[in-house]
Amino acid sequence: MHIFYTPDITQNTYTLNEEESKHCVRVLRLPVGTIVNLVDGRGGFYTAEITSDNPKKVILFIKQVEREFHKRNHYLHIAVAPTKNIDRIEWFLEKATELGIDEITPIISHRSERRIVKEDRLNKVITSAVKQSIKAYHPKLNEAISFKEFLKIPFDGDMLIAHCIDNEEKKYISELIVPQHKYLVLIGPEGDFTPEEVNLALKKGFKALTLGNNRLRTETAALAACFEINYLNRNEKS
Repeated sequence: MHIFYTPDITQNTYTLNEEESKHCVRVLRLPVGTIVNLVDGRGGFYTAEITSDNPKKVILFIKQVEREFHKRNHYLHIAVAPTKNIDRIEWFLEKATELGIDEITPIISHRSERRIVKEDRLNKVITSAVKQSIKAYHPKLNEAISFKEFLKIPFDGDMLIAHCIDNEEKKYISELIVPQHKYLVLIGPEGDFTPEEVNLALKKGFKALTLGNNRLRTETAALAACFEINYLNRNEKS
């Protein structure tokens, strides 16, 4: 099954961009008449036929339109400090997309070792994971923002912050969330959030979260939170 990401599809014909067209013709070697699948990232699945195999602008004719039948019953936003090794945060984005996530925000905190993020590159990782896992919805990747500025953005849902400060009372996700709800989870950098940052988040209404006794890397902690929230919502019907 060949899948292409077509976010701006609106009519019964669609022209792939140059990058996707080159991949379709030069790499996959798909000729005119080949049936392919499209996903728009907004819940739509499409079956289409290649009508022109120009390597710069492949033209597709939409034969069938479907919709995602199993839309997630909750909304998950993870705000995570980018890791010094960008490959690790890319790994998180790939796996979180496969598991199910709605929104990601790179946050720059006091101890962040990486302060510049190339959103275009990270979005390509997400798009590739959407196609590979046949997801109907494309997670939203926000621009990087400072921790303090991020806390000023209102959020209507369960707000959690994971940290490793021992003298703070923390609870497990299962004790903190309401099923079929909206969730925002803060995950800090390799050196963790500072006590001042944790206190600031708590004053904003965030609840302190523990992910267990093991000390986890940033990307592992973010994925653990993603998995557990999806798992706790698995039997809830929307």
